Amino acid sequence: MQTLIDHARTFARSQGAELGGLAAGQSPYALFITCSDSRVVPSLITGARPGELFELRTAGNIVPPHDAGPTSEAATIEYAVEVLGVCDIVVCGHSHCGAVGALVRGDDLSAVPAVRDWLGHAAVLPSGTPDDPQVADAVQHHVLGQVLRLMSYPCVETRLRDERLRVHAWFYEVHTGGVLAYRAASDSFEAL
Repeated sequence: MQTLIDHARTFARSQGAELGGLAAGQSPYALFITCSDSRVVPSLITGARPGELFELRTAGNIVPPHDAGPTSEAATIEYAVEVLGVCDIVVCGHSHCGAVGALVRGDDLSAVPAVRDWLGHAAVLPSGTPDDPQVADAVQHHVLGQVLRLMSYPCVETRLRDERLRVHAWFYEVHTGGVLAYRAASDSFEAL
């Protein structure tokens, strides 16, 4: 923790001048929906600077159903699309995902009921290989399920239809730093 505190103490001195313009507002390029896993850092993966990505991080990069009631996820999506007018949304899953791995393995999540209930929003997963730590196939399937759910949000659906919005499915490999994108033509995830 001390390293984080030390950096926070010197941050304004080293970055303050560069960040001053952000007070006027934000105009991010994209909404980036990904897992809250600490190994997945959207700005590091994309090279985005402050103000360029609007981030939504959830356990397992889950997008809850729009009709699940008001949720912070739905509010974030709606704000990004309707207020900020992002032109792109990326749903990015990752290798070695604990959430998807728990589902594939059928882990007992009774000790973490909020996690168990949240993971109920995950896409139906293929059986996968329970002892595969990467769970790549299952995560990629899950990401596509979340993209489909995202596309059912009224604000997203309208902008997709009007061609004012694009939605992307990505898979980040924690162990290599590689990023794969879903390509409909081949029905597979391929290197960006």
